[in-house]
Amino acid sequence: MKLKLGLLCLLLMIPALIASAPNSGDRYLSPSEMAISHDGRTLFVLCEKGDELLVVDTQSKEVIRRVQVGHVPRGLALSADGRWIYVANSWTDRVSVIDGKTFETVRQLPTGFEPISVQPTADGTTLYVANRVSNDISVIDLQTGQEKKRLTAGRGASFLAASPEGARIYSTHVFPRLEQQRTIPESEVTVVDTTRQSVTDRLKLTNVAGVFHVAVSNDGKLTAIAQMRPKNLPPLAHVEHGAVFGYSLSVFGEGFKGVVQVPLDELERYFALPYGVAITPDHGRIFVSSSGSDVVSVIDTAKLARFARLRKPFAEDLSASANYVVARISVGKNPRGITLSADGKLLYVANRMDDSVSVIDTQKNAVVSTIDLGGSKSISPARKGEQIFNTAKYGFQGHFGCANCHIDGSFDGLEWDLEPDGFGIDIVDNRLLEDLSGTEPFKWNGGNPNMPTECGPRTEKYFYRSQSYNDQELTDLVTYVMSQPFRPNRYRLANGELTPAQERGKDIFERTMDKTRKAIPEQNQCAYCHSGPKYTSRQLFDVGSGKSTDRSPLVDTPQLNNVYMTAPYLHDGSAKSLEEIWTVFNPNDTHGRTNDLTKDELNDLIEYLRTL
Repeated sequence: MKLKLGLLCLLLMIPALIASAPNSGDRYLSPSEMAISHDGRTLFVLCEKGDELLVVDTQSKEVIRRVQVGHVPRGLALSADGRWIYVANSWTDRVSVIDGKTFETVRQLPTGFEPISVQPTADGTTLYVANRVSNDISVIDLQTGQEKKRLTAGRGASFLAASPEGARIYSTHVFPRLEQQRTIPESEVTVVDTTRQSVTDRLKLTNVAGVFHVAVSNDGKLTAIAQMRPKNLPPLAHVEHGAVFGYSLSVFGEGFKGVVQVPLDELERYFALPYGVAITPDHGRIFVSSSGSDVVSVIDTAKLARFARLRKPFAEDLSASANYVVARISVGKNPRGITLSADGKLLYVANRMDDSVSVIDTQKNAVVSTIDLGGSKSISPARKGEQIFNTAKYGFQGHFGCANCHIDGSFDGLEWDLEPDGFGIDIVDNRLLEDLSGTEPFKWNGGNPNMPTECGPRTEKYFYRSQSYNDQELTDLVTYVMSQPFRPNRYRLANGELTPAQERGKDIFERTMDKTRKAIPEQNQCAYCHSGPKYTSRQLFDVGSGKSTDRSPLVDTPQLNNVYMTAPYLHDGSAKSLEEIWTVFNPNDTHGRTNDLTKDELNDLIEYLRTL
């Protein structure tokens, strides 16, 4: 009875909280990436929510300059001589070039869609930029400021690192490859030859999805990559047995035969969402931030190499980490980027959810000071919800949290078997969390009428396997989730007009008669089901894509905003592309009348859908 009353109160409170969240007046910074000057006197901290670059004096531990940059900055790098600072602004598709002496922005460089990371070459002639949404790497001539070419990367190209001599650049990817449905996820590391400015290799990462920072030692002899190992094929039934996520590094180089996957977890404790990686100058230790567990792990490389020679493979061995992890250092909330001083004696950790930087003495393996970056000290409901969203502490033994599947508030590109429906029943494709208000109900079959139901007792019972959120925490979480804005749509023209192809696609989307002038039944018209400002009627329909594993053929009409970036498609992720929805999974014209369309007309329809 208490739970029912709590949910009722929550449902009544949510609309007011959502309406008030964006106007709370609180200013949060959310530091995520850092770089340090060669002399160690200056720390540069990039704040994605504050849209600014902070210049911090490492001696006084004070912020001495605040530089405004573009919207949602995510990537930061210094030129080899420290003369220039490069900032990737992910929502404005530009790199800000900042003078390292005056801290003035001198120019803006165009990139691909949603730049996340930047890496200049050692000679200062070229800048490489990883673009998460366009799945490529921009190659920019720094003399002219023009993009010379784009290199095809994996899905969700995100983080870059260069070998010390500058001959190679490594790119990681947060989304897995688009493979056959319900197969083990595969990811990759794209290797770029900077002399030829071309991709020369793609290192395969098996059973991996969600790959974050990559670090290369100063001597180039060791490379380490932070990653997740999701176990999305079995039913989500054995959280207590570690059968949902594993957290690990991929390591290769001197002392290792090939790419070795190294577990970070322990038998009864998990280190969720490994994110930042740093390697000491002598490559004797590797530091890894676990952004869901508020911890930095310290790995002894020599011990790891010896263990790896004796135990192959050991990626699933939860007892392995005791042989090479020599310390776990507690830091602030949601630690992301980490960077070492040139001598390796100090490690700086950006605590994204409490607007601070932890300073770790690497000889003592202890936090010796904390730098306050000046964010708001009051915590609004939405900010509290954001903290809850990004932590794994509510899950059994800290196993996982919301951010595992909704990476940076988006999605993970995977399909899951969530056993509340029964084992092997109702396979679900993950969903983008943007501007969800007015798109209820949730879940592909409409089984959850609102977000409190989606995130509440269902999550506690079937996901976390532990006592989860109290009423206030659930209220805060829902407030945050429901207040997430749409990211910019890159396929819309700046003036709001449509290209000729998009106009033709719009006509197809809105048509009520097929090419033979035969009327299309109302419930089979694209614009009927996908109606309203968010392109969903919020109704259930049978569009013929049901599978034998589904309890019902009825599916909730999904909203179509930014649909271009959320492959795979259909309720269970069985369509690898928008085109496959109609060429493979619509043989009987039950999901819109499309079999009368030519290849070019179908392409026009897709071009229009990309603008929504």
